[in-house]
Amino acid sequence: MQIDEQYVDTSAGIGIASFPEHAQEVGQILSYAENAMHISKLKKSGPVVFRPEFDMSSNVNLTLASELKNAIINNQLKLFIQPKIDIKTRKVSSAEALIRWAHPSKGMIYPDQFIPFAEQSGLIREISLWMIAEAARTQAIWLLNHINIPIAVNISARDLIDSDLANKITTILNTHNIKSNSITLEVTESSIMDDPQRAKLTLLSLANIDMKLSIDDFGTGYSSLSYLKELPVSELKIDKSFVMHMQQNENDRIIVNSTIELAHNMGLKVVAEGIENLDTWGLLDEMGCDYGQGYYMTKPIPVTDFNSWLQTWH
Repeated sequence: MQIDEQYVDTSAGIGIASFPEHAQEVGQILSYAENAMHISKLKKSGPVVFRPEFDMSSNVNLTLASELKNAIINNQLKLFIQPKIDIKTRKVSSAEALIRWAHPSKGMIYPDQFIPFAEQSGLIREISLWMIAEAARTQAIWLLNHINIPIAVNISARDLIDSDLANKITTILNTHNIKSNSITLEVTESSIMDDPQRAKLTLLSLANIDMKLSIDDFGTGYSSLSYLKELPVSELKIDKSFVMHMQQNENDRIIVNSTIELAHNMGLKVVAEGIENLDTWGLLDEMGCDYGQGYYMTKPIPVTDFNSWLQTWH
């Protein structure tokens, strides 16, 4: 919308809680709805219905949030890897770094169960830097073993408003003697649109140190194409929600095909997420998609197992 000759990007988060399913008291229902609203704003995925794990005031979640602060120090965060495969040649082109929390008593905790805490508390910045450092350390080990595969790391909306992010990353890369173009930073379309101007400045500063940049989960946000073409990105990842069902859903097929054509016209490479079978792979090949990622190739695996998997991939 336009306010006093200034264009302002707006968005809304919708949280839902109901009586008597979630609570008996009006105040508690409103509190739960607000919690769900915050999750909706973080995920940018439309209305969100309250679930108990959203309640930051619950004893379980307060304990998890507190323990998360010590997880990095205690070496409980673990790096997992999911490769990106060249659709035409079937060669591994790169890999995405993913995070898991190896909790001492609760077992392996997936990111959707603790990243919302990290986002709300601001700890996400520390986790992002940990991910980048682990990716750089892994790159150094791979290069010693003659494995030259770039690694992609996700960064958050909070990272995009950190004006010193490029300097922090440079320090990490220098520590491990890794070139900046060996690491790709993935940022979701919706994270960029949280604060488009500051995000653009941060992305430009990252491009100035030769970082490769990728737009993740494309199609789930509200960015304009005119804005995207101003960003120094080289890759676009189509969200799995469009890819997984495109065999049965003609609209999804049209969206995926159009996105691939659009990205190529803008000089961008395209990664399709959520490939779960050979037929989907074949459709993407026909559409000219560059790279693919999904359970058809492999689920995310511990970084320590990646070399073994690489030997078996054909």
